[in-house]
Amino acid sequence: MNFCPLCASPLVERIPRGDDRSRHVCDACGTVHYSNPKIVAGCVPVWEDKVLLCRRAISPRHGLWTLPAGFMENGETTQAAAQRETLEEACARVQVGDLYCYLNIPRISQVYVIFLARLLDLEFAPGAESLEVELFEEGRIPWDEIAFPAIEVTLRHFFEDRRQGSFATRVLDVARRPG
Repeated sequence: MNFCPLCASPLVERIPRGDDRSRHVCDACGTVHYSNPKIVAGCVPVWEDKVLLCRRAISPRHGLWTLPAGFMENGETTQAAAQRETLEEACARVQVGDLYCYLNIPRISQVYVIFLARLLDLEFAPGAESLEVELFEEGRIPWDEIAFPAIEVTLRHFFEDRRQGSFATRVLDVARRPG
């Protein structure tokens, strides 16, 4: 950010009085511009023993598989964002259930909020951001082609929890791909 969105004056980067980190500050109008983490909302859409995945048609990680998820919009709840992203990416209707994974990814300033969800029907198709969508049983998950570490962590926990018969909400820090 180089210029103030409010008055168009040049911004400087410094620690404002009473703060503890560097921010973009406009000396002309006195506005401090904060850059905060982005929230990614999504879900694990389930049909019987299968999970719906989307092959990405966009960067980053074009051509790799992910759960339907994306950045929240202003004025949206996390559940509504998860439902919207599933409709946009997989043309799929879901009933969003309980919060499943809350994943902190400080190195890229993102927080993933992933819900369990039930597909309402088998009418799904690639949306504008997907090359293809497919239901996968656990044994067919393309683990080497999962787009993001947070999605891999979520899927691994999901299948483990399903085997155990209990889905507890998880709060996790994701530093890199699981080992």
